[in-house]
Amino acid sequence: MAAAAEAVNQGPLARVKDEFGGKDKLVDKIVGVLDSGDESKDELRKRLLGVSNTKLIRLFSVATKTKQAGGHDKLVATTAEKLNRGKDKDYVAKLDELSNGRLLDMLQSAERRTGAAAASARTDGAKAPEAKAARPPKAAKPAAAKPAAKAEKAAAKKPAAKKPASKKR
Repeated sequence: MAAAAEAVNQGPLARVKDEFGGKDKLVDKIVGVLDSGDESKDELRKRLLGVSNTKLIRLFSVATKTKQAGGHDKLVATTAEKLNRGKDKDYVAKLDELSNGRLLDMLQSAERRTGAAAASARTDGAKAPEAKAARPPKAAKPAAAKPAAKAEKAAAKKPAAKKPASKKR
């Protein structure tokens, strides 16, 4: 836990050096995990060396989580199931177009939502939550300034000189 707290307090360069031993080693790990598609590994590596350390850290975490989930297709299926839309073919096809990072974010929020719902269901079934103390009604706002006093102030002001009406044609 302390190591995680220290990592958050460090800057991206310090995190890359501490956790991975340098930018080159981090890029090598990312190239090993990522599917490069049509691009060769050397071209991908060269491109990633120009990317900021923050983006590299995020890319590495997304790539490893995607690999743990079983790849993009498994991630799409799992996300659709967590969102209770697994049978909706059009929705699954739309999810398939999304990036791995977006899918992971959707999956995480869906798991949080179902976890919160399950936790509230457990507390409702186990014992009734204590009733919250009712708030006392808010005190009435003080009476607004008397309208007559406002009218007197407005009348006391000198009327502004009227501007001649401009003719619009």
